[in-house]
Amino acid sequence: MGTGSGILAAWAAQAGARKVYAVEYTDMAKHAKRVMDANGLSDIVTVIQGAVEEVELPAEDFPDHDPGTPLENCVDIIISEWMGYFLLRESMLDSLIRARDKFLKKGTGLMFPSHATMYIAPVYDEEERRASSQEHNDAMGDWVEFVETTKSTYGVNMSILSDDFEREQREYYLLSSRWSELKPSAVLAEPQIVKYLDMHTCTLAESKGIFLGDQGCEFDFDIAGPAINGSYENDGPISGLAGWFNVDFKSRTDEEGKNVAPKVDNPALLSTGPENGYTHWGQQVFHFLSSIPLIQGDTTRLQGTLEMSRTKENTRLYNCRICFRVSRRRSHEPKDGHVLMKGKEVEHVYQIP
Repeated sequence: MGTGSGILAAWAAQAGARKVYAVEYTDMAKHAKRVMDANGLSDIVTVIQGAVEEVELPAEDFPDHDPGTPLENCVDIIISEWMGYFLLRESMLDSLIRARDKFLKKGTGLMFPSHATMYIAPVYDEEERRASSQEHNDAMGDWVEFVETTKSTYGVNMSILSDDFEREQREYYLLSSRWSELKPSAVLAEPQIVKYLDMHTCTLAESKGIFLGDQGCEFDFDIAGPAINGSYENDGPISGLAGWFNVDFKSRTDEEGKNVAPKVDNPALLSTGPENGYTHWGQQVFHFLSSIPLIQGDTTRLQGTLEMSRTKENTRLYNCRICFRVSRRRSHEPKDGHVLMKGKEVEHVYQIP
């Protein structure tokens, strides 16, 4: 699904598939067909151009099928690279779910990837956070100069637009997530799961985002203060939260399929976390407007919620609402022990561009 140049379809054929259907909505389908021809795979791979929700598979490939019934639930495996930044951004998950329900064999069919997990963690990323803040300040300084020059030179007062301009610059520079390739040492606490999807059972409702009340929507991190001889990078401050995902290629775990579907003898994991170095997806960093210092001898507790919802203008894009509260206690005290400081709740809404 979404075969593009056809590389996954070609690999499926090389791996021993008897028949492969490479579905592509755009005109890249024409190039994918040429790739199959050039590699001697056209007898195995059939390239079909169209939306996966609307295409039909060739009936002649299924001679045992009753011609009087729709050709559905007839494929053994669906393979797709559908993942976007922080998993859901600009993803094709809706299309994948519809393709699964239409084409995959009930109970025995396999999805690759089979499972997906979204993570967040507090991170140190001060250089980038400060750079974004400086770019915002520079943009606002240029605007003030523009307004003053326009009024003094041309007699036109543009200050009526200042609030709108400031809001746009704030959203772009300060409240947009940033693609990053973080070092493992930038992660200040054990990552927490904010969403888990089983690709064999997930629903269209689940594909729409992360909402209050969902399992994993709430987060609660304990970040220890600096060690006496620690490095600054490992000791904060907390610059914001970073999000990434893992996808598994493993056996079915759902009730319908776990006992009857073929087992995956060599499961694999694709991780986009900082510990795995560069990937196309990297990590999405949500910088706080002000960093949170870590204090020697204290443990900083970062609690809150993360919601992720589609924008009204474009269902492929998402906004991320993060609400959090900071408190501190002595590191030797239990999690709910004496609190030295408890901050007010902060709320930011970020665009994932």
